[in-house]
This record gives sequence, C-alpha cells and structure tokens, in this order.
Amino acid sequence: MKFLYKCNVFKTLVYNLIIKGNKGLVKNSIILYGNLRISVHKKSKINIYKGYLHLNQGTSTYEPFIGMLEMHENSEISVMNSFIIKSGCHIIVARNGKLILGNGYINRNVKIKCFSRIEIGNGVAISENVTIWDSDAHRLKYDGYEMTKPIKIEDNVWIGTNVTILKGVTIGEGAVIAAGSLVNKSVPARSLVGGVPARVIKENVSWE
Repeated sequence: MKFLYKCNVFKTLVYNLIIKGNKGLVKNSIILYGNLRISVHKKSKINIYKGYLHLNQGTSTYEPFIGMLEMHENSEISVMNSFIIKSGCHIIVARNGKLILGNGYINRNVKIKCFSRIEIGNGVAISENVTIWDSDAHRLKYDGYEMTKPIKIEDNVWIGTNVTILKGVTIGEGAVIAAGSLVNKSVPARSLVGGVPARVIKENVSWE
C-alpha cells in the first residue's frame, strides 16, 4: 500500500494531452497522483510556465483521500513555477474563473472554489483543511452587495491549519495566519493575525 501515491503515469499522460493550455508532456506538465477525479471543460485551460503542477500528491504511506479537480467553461489555472497540492484536494474553478499559482505547496484536504480570481504568490505554505472561496455562492439582496470579489495571497505567506479565507481579501507579503482563523478582511504585510474573525496580533513578524 505504501506505493499508492506514486505518480499515475497513464492518467498524467492522458490529461496532459487532452487539457488545453501552455504545457508539455514531460517538462512543464501536470503530475497526477492517487485517486484524483477530474472534470475539465473542453474550453478550459491549464498553463504551466515553469516547473510542474502536482495534484493530489500523498506521502509514502497510505492516504485514503480522494482528490477532485473541476474546471468549467473558459476557466483557467496558471502555474508560474512548480506548485504542490496534497491529497484530498477539492478544487473548483467556475466559468471564466482564474486560479493563479506561483511557487509553494498546499497540504491535505484544501477546498478552493474560484468564481472570479484567486491568486497565490511565491514561497507560500498552506497547511491542512484550509478553505479559500472568492464568492458567497448565494446572493444577498441589498444595495452595494457584491457576491464575488478576488482573493490575493502575496509572496512568503504562511497559512495555518483549519483557516478559512473569504472573498475580497488580500493577505500581504510575509504574513502569518494562525490556525483556525476566519479571514474576512485584508491582512497587512508581515503581520500575525488570528481569531474569528481574524485580527492583528503582532506586527513585523517573520517565519522560516
């Protein structure tokens, strides 16, 4: 069982062929692992400009986490450098949505729902059970309400386990989000935030 999460070579080759976008079969490609279910519209694209996109990657031990990638019409994923998304991922890019990934990793059981635009920068570390949604998914009826707003996670951000990040948020460079936080407002660069909703706990922090 320890070999379950090796690269699925056949599925990797097939999906690199059938999914449109700027990528190759070997270099600059999608690498698929384990039990990953994929639904990709024929008018969607995955662009990999440098490196690889690892999807549903596990460890050397058995992990019973099913991954899912669902891309709707005219949706797009762009990878600027190598990015790793661990097992149990649940990623939906809605019609015309754009998910942009720099360089970094996301641990197990992430839930990403991109209705408009979600951008994740370079050197980003995202822990387990994190939810990132750029929309409320249902519309509230009052003046000035916006159901969907882009999310931007800048470079060198560390996001702890069980964090939820909601629409319209920018997380500044070098920020740290404490475990269990609900981020519904933008976070200053190099700050430590935590709580529900998240608030600034300490400024001018760094991490490694």
